[in-house]
Amino acid sequence: MIEASLTNSQIAVQQLKTYISKQIIGQEVLVERMLIALLADGHILVEGAPGLAKTRAINVLSRGIEANFHRVQFTPDLLPADLTGTEIYRPQQGNFEFQKGPLFHNLILADEINRSPAKVQAALLEAMAERQITVGAATYPLPELFMVMATQNPIEQEGTYPLPEAQLDRFMLHVKIDYPHAQHEKDILHLARAEARGELNSAPSGQTKISQQSLLTARKEVLDVFMSDALEEYLLQLIIATRNPSVYGEDMASWIQYGASPRASISLDRGARAKAWLQQRDFVTPEDIQDIAFDVLRHRLILSYEAEAEGITTGRVIKELIARVAVP
Repeated sequence: MIEASLTNSQIAVQQLKTYISKQIIGQEVLVERMLIALLADGHILVEGAPGLAKTRAINVLSRGIEANFHRVQFTPDLLPADLTGTEIYRPQQGNFEFQKGPLFHNLILADEINRSPAKVQAALLEAMAERQITVGAATYPLPELFMVMATQNPIEQEGTYPLPEAQLDRFMLHVKIDYPHAQHEKDILHLARAEARGELNSAPSGQTKISQQSLLTARKEVLDVFMSDALEEYLLQLIIATRNPSVYGEDMASWIQYGASPRASISLDRGARAKAWLQQRDFVTPEDIQDIAFDVLRHRLILSYEAEAEGITTGRVIKELIARVAVP
């Protein structure tokens, strides 16, 4: 797909990516994965140390879209109603009125999601899967454009409630981010000083801000990106290999206890198409599938006790799978 044939949606998303990249320095993978999740109608779990611009990233993304944003700080005393909303009695009318909670916004930041107990996590993850909220006898649909970005701090594990595997499966991508390079950190210093002096306008221009309709159109275009039958079979074989690892070696069989669900196949398919579309191509390559496979499978593979004892990580297992499953 050559530049002259770019659609209006592609031009708009490229402008959005350029705007975000100027505000978020040194986290190119996070920026790309957020856009992939947005284009594939999925949710993203981000894991990284404090101060790596996780909160800033989704805040900047929301400023570049004609959408509303809400940040929820997950704490041990948070209640499900703090997310979903609750019915409030109105004495003037003599009836109950539903007061919508933060989940009715378009973009949600669930900051440190593992700080809250299971009942709160379940309220969020139910909304992610069903795209609706039920309170009492009434069911309320969520916006068509709805994305959750949850964060986890890998350093502090005291007082946390790890997400169960079945709930982790609701996230399309699990992205791990690391510290920026020295040059990027220097650029971050310059950016921070410019913002502190008021020399930098962090708000996007009217031309940069993308409409919800453009994003919904982009999602349809992503679904139309071509994937050959051979590549589709390769994608499925990667997922099936996690369920039947013995086919690819006794070591693989001893490492993987439980493989990925069909949600992984769907996420890998849509993620690979979104990555190709972002790179202005109208077809998927094996590299698209292999690149996105790490973030799609990282939280879906349950390793055996033997693998953990040997220090085997999910990243290594995925790397071995990619190396052993034949590429068409």
